[in-house]
Amino acid sequence: MQLKMNNLKSIINTTGFLLAILLGFSGYSQDVIVTDSTSIQPEDEIAKNTVAEENNSERRKVDGIAAVIGDYIILDSDVDMMYKDMQSQGMSTADVTDCQLAGSLMENKLYAHHAIQDSIIIMDAEVNNYIDQQISEMVRQVGSMEKVLEFYNKENEAEFRSELFELNKERQLASRMQQRIIETVEITPEEVRAYYESIPEDERPVFGEEIELSQIVIKPEIPESEKEKVIERLNEFRADVLDNDASFATKAVLYSQDPVSARDGGRISLSRKDNFVKEFKDVAFSLQEGEVSEPFETEFGYHIIQVDRIRGQNVDLRHILLIPDVTNASVEEAKAKIDSIRKRVDEGVLDFAVAAREFSDEKETRADGGKLINPRTGDTRFELSKIDPKLYDDVGELQEGELSLRLRDQDRTGRPYFKLIKVNDRISEHEANYATDFSKIKELALRDKQLEAIEEWQKEKIGDTYIKVNGKFKDCEYSSNWLKN
Repeated sequence: MQLKMNNLKSIINTTGFLLAILLGFSGYSQDVIVTDSTSIQPEDEIAKNTVAEENNSERRKVDGIAAVIGDYIILDSDVDMMYKDMQSQGMSTADVTDCQLAGSLMENKLYAHHAIQDSIIIMDAEVNNYIDQQISEMVRQVGSMEKVLEFYNKENEAEFRSELFELNKERQLASRMQQRIIETVEITPEEVRAYYESIPEDERPVFGEEIELSQIVIKPEIPESEKEKVIERLNEFRADVLDNDASFATKAVLYSQDPVSARDGGRISLSRKDNFVKEFKDVAFSLQEGEVSEPFETEFGYHIIQVDRIRGQNVDLRHILLIPDVTNASVEEAKAKIDSIRKRVDEGVLDFAVAAREFSDEKETRADGGKLINPRTGDTRFELSKIDPKLYDDVGELQEGELSLRLRDQDRTGRPYFKLIKVNDRISEHEANYATDFSKIKELALRDKQLEAIEEWQKEKIGDTYIKVNGKFKDCEYSSNWLKN
């Protein structure tokens, strides 16, 4: 049950990765129906896939099949792989049993099976981009690809990527399926109150020390000369493609500053519903096949686009991103400006909220006097034990009303900027209070209701799905009725 709760919490709290520098944090899907290489093929397909089936059969003979869930199988080695995955993330496996991991794998297979039945779609490129990031992080941690392969007992990178692809595609399917189950679950204030009052007084949650913050952000100005330099470079690329039949994809690999798409020649598949910046989508859907856009600007920099193919409401394109840089002079000007603001605020000559409204370059917080909103809870409080470690280093020791020193950070494009942070309030560790902690209590109550919805869905689908558990896993005690007793 604890694994199930943790699994749900991680999915509810996950916002996902930036799949490309242009991609936002919301859901991302394309018109590609997902299949899984571990799915069981219908009998009429076996003859068409003799070699692949022989390879899979050999693997299954060695591993043994732990369970079959709908169209999916779980191999004994999948449980071992899950152990390795947990260890690679620094998680303790001391109290984790094979039975718990098998139950978790069966949940994921059940979600993935029904995700495909419900036509939930995921793009292969999305999975591959995530795998690139996973492997880069693994190599960073241990020092080399060879050490990563040794840790996972894999002979080569291709084999390792293949297994990661299966695991990650299945996890994304499971995540999308769970999101679909809970997306319509809502909770009323009356239900929140009932949830709070149902908790015995001596069992009410205790919230750790919290902090409320405001900030002022000053960004170095990008000189017009730098913008013109980038636009001129993009025009050179465009002319070379149009006049000399140069490869747009090659130029994207060599020059584009979008770190994700550049590896694939700038390739992006885009639908009108995808959460790309508006300026990018407007240009993408205004072009004909083969056409190359003029340079245009978004919040990320300057782009040119070449459209490869139009598929109804979808377009396959390539793009090159160049990011105009700041100069040493503009960085020093920004530094001097924020130092001047800090001095005036610290001396009481200027109110921090007024300064934020007048000078801050962060449009999301400027209008509200620089107040920061906790994206997880939607309110202004940040629990100190859960905030970003870097932010904690900056403000963790500041007292109420105190102002940070000048802080240096960088935006998504890597350009530096400077900020001041003020501690508006510090709230000591305390027992949950309905009036002052309503948003956090609501979050707990909603999560409880979401878990009930998932458990109800799971109970129904287990009854409707072909399930077979083999070997030692038949002797496990599961929180769900996988054995259909």
